[in-house]
Amino acid sequence: MDLRVLILGAGGFIGRRIVAALAATSWARPVAAGRHDASLPAGPGVEIRALDATDPVQVGPALEGVGAVVNCVAGSAPNIVSAAREVFAAAARSGAPPRIVHLSSLAVYGSARGEVDESTPLSGTHEPYGAAKLIAEQLALAYPRAVILRPGIVYGPASPWWSDRIARLLVARRLGDLGAAAQGVCNLVHVDDVAEAVVRALRAVGVEGQIFNLALPQPPTWNEYFRRYAEALGATPVRHISGTQLTLELALRGPLIKVTEMLGRSGGVPPVRPWLLRLCRHDITMRAQRIVEALGLTWTPLERGLAGTAAWFRAGNRTN
Repeated sequence: MDLRVLILGAGGFIGRRIVAALAATSWARPVAAGRHDASLPAGPGVEIRALDATDPVQVGPALEGVGAVVNCVAGSAPNIVSAAREVFAAAARSGAPPRIVHLSSLAVYGSARGEVDESTPLSGTHEPYGAAKLIAEQLALAYPRAVILRPGIVYGPASPWWSDRIARLLVARRLGDLGAAAQGVCNLVHVDDVAEAVVRALRAVGVEGQIFNLALPQPPTWNEYFRRYAEALGATPVRHISGTQLTLELALRGPLIKVTEMLGRSGGVPPVRPWLLRLCRHDITMRAQRIVEALGLTWTPLERGLAGTAAWFRAGNRTN
């Protein structure tokens, strides 16, 4: 009998790839759920369901007849927390509690530095997204049938920031070699690897209650990522961008572009965000050996992943 799997947040970048991965199996029947059914991925064997995961009136009935759930709800910090609270509460009340694969994030490690693995204590963060992901993860840990996946920087075709907007900045020569400002570690993981991890976590024995990091075993620095992605895009030579130029970008160019975006006159190149530069300086390395040993997951080589992503961008694809 097919396993009906409810995917919450199925209209998002990661959710869409999970739906496709489950639809390609011989055992799963994905139920793609999201607030706007027009944005949900359709296809052979895929059920579509309009669902607000933050609404307790809708969540309970949505779990009926479902054997498993994937929670990859994104959006605002309150939305992430509310969805997790309602989903885990409804699942706990269910007569047949489903296994829930919950997508957390590198952001739960906060300001930790150096190598981190699943046993690293979480000290918390005041950054809204990371704080919301931490609360949602705590809710998942209180549910006995949860499996928690912590992806790093999820790139690949259709990734809004890490593949689309970064590409536009590189092609416009507004990103490149940032020197000391981008010597932090870029904990990349291809979206296909995240989807495969979800597929395996749904069926594996003895993984409930466990946490798994998802990141390449030898991640590049952010400077290396920008250089290698620029080369795959043909955006060479890679420009060196000084600290002074970055300061001007944040103080003048970024706000101007934001205003033009609000007026509907964007030139197609996003501003460099302060949070991106903070991330580029962050020296944290995720270790993800546990999922390799427990689920046999293998990683998409960075060269192949960047080639496919660059081909997607060069073909004219954009996320907004």
